[in-house]
Amino acid sequence: MAILTSKSPEETLAIGEAWGREAQRGWVIGLSGDLGAGKTQLVKGIALGLGSKARVHSPTFALLNEYDDGRERLFHLDLYRLNSPDDVASAGLEEYLVSPGGVAVVEWIERWLGEHGALNIEHRTSNEVTRLARIETISETERRITYEDSGA
Repeated sequence: MAILTSKSPEETLAIGEAWGREAQRGWVIGLSGDLGAGKTQLVKGIALGLGSKARVHSPTFALLNEYDDGRERLFHLDLYRLNSPDDVASAGLEEYLVSPGGVAVVEWIERWLGEHGALNIEHRTSNEVTRLARIETISETERRITYEDSGA
């Protein structure tokens, strides 16, 4: 498990940008953390790292925003309004969590994980990475980002 510290929204953006430069087709990046912890800021950085110039915003009510102007298509999901893995499947979002045709970044990933605490990665190929990250608020501007990768 890796632990990063961000002391500002700009540093959170830079961490996301580094992740975006590293990300490849098929990656799923799951984010958890309290409201206002910086999940969407991290996604904005990931979009930049993928080369997207789009104005990224959280898809809380739409559930999914797609950005296709970078080197890989970015699928930005927000599961806040869903309560269980069954709700995620009923909304038709499961494919983005198993085998996205680009990079999927999922806010409130715990709504998909449910009691299991891990993504079902048995259908994923060997070059696909699942990164699960938790963002904790330390102070008004400081965040602790812990993450772990599986796959590849």
